[in-house]
Amino acid sequence: MSDRLDAILAEAVPEVCPAAVALIAVDGAVVAASAAGELVRYRDADFTLAEDRPPATREAVFDLASISKLFTTAAVLSLAEDGVLGLDEPVATWLPGRDPRITLRRLLTHTAGFAPTRRIDLELPDAGAAERMAAMIETPVTGPVGGAYVYSDVGLVMAGRVAEVASGRPLDELVRTRVTEPLGLSDTGYRPAAHAARVARVAATEWKPERPGPGCVRGEVHDETAYALGGVAGHAGVFATADDVLALGEALRLGGGAALRPDTVAEMLRDQGVADAPFRHGLGVRIGDPGIVGPLTDAFGHSGFTGTSLVVSPSRLLTVVLLTNAVHPVRGRPGIRELRTAVAAEALRLVT
Repeated sequence: MSDRLDAILAEAVPEVCPAAVALIAVDGAVVAASAAGELVRYRDADFTLAEDRPPATREAVFDLASISKLFTTAAVLSLAEDGVLGLDEPVATWLPGRDPRITLRRLLTHTAGFAPTRRIDLELPDAGAAERMAAMIETPVTGPVGGAYVYSDVGLVMAGRVAEVASGRPLDELVRTRVTEPLGLSDTGYRPAAHAARVARVAATEWKPERPGPGCVRGEVHDETAYALGGVAGHAGVFATADDVLALGEALRLGGGAALRPDTVAEMLRDQGVADAPFRHGLGVRIGDPGIVGPLTDAFGHSGFTGTSLVVSPSRLLTVVLLTNAVHPVRGRPGIRELRTAVAAEALRLVT
């Protein structure tokens, strides 16, 4: 549907990422779509080619990494709509003993004073998921609460746990019943390795010899902390197709669809006035993040460490999705920011 988008992905694959799927929609209609590469290209960290290298298609399922935060946020906001929890209540209401200054709003804007991450798998190598989650919830505040922005996976883990305690339901069920099912996202969920039909469409991520099974990680969450917490966590763990991520972006652009009320989405997308952030910040969502929006400077969205991004420009009626596995077979490969910018620039070209 777009020779230029095909060329952009072809230039990036396999040097930047072994597989990529990109979609560009204008006012809800997909005007450009492209898929390139192979779902599994390598079998180890030495870039040894795998024997079976299935091609990436538009139906490919990717580990969304931190785009998962948008699903957690939507579930939390849905619970707030129902009065199950309040964004400005102390999280100690549900997690006794926590600093009373910490609120869900501060967790969702990364201003709760937590460190960026915590490798609970290394701290508690022999513990189970429940014990590790309990330890995560006890993570000490090390920065100013309500002060400067510090992007923190710990904060979103806590937000997801608050949602579970307040509702009495596990996070994956909350996301399914309050977000993915209402929006018709049939290819979105956690732990696809448990579903044989879906795992065949999943793109591989990093070579992790400490994980069970041969080859690179496939069908299990890439993020070490989320994996240590059982594969479901507030900051990571969701897998989806590009079309499902596009549908989420469109729902937010149009006011929430069947998942959230328009006033809730308006608050989610409102600049929360976060100090010292490198971009404006809503609730769980970034606004004008230069690392993903390229020339779409008014756009909101999120990125993921695995090489994923969702960008929505309401003023231009644009929704742009790029899903890749840029951490396959190793992390730190250059070029993903440039690829995101190129896809965003192509989207802008299509509406100007």
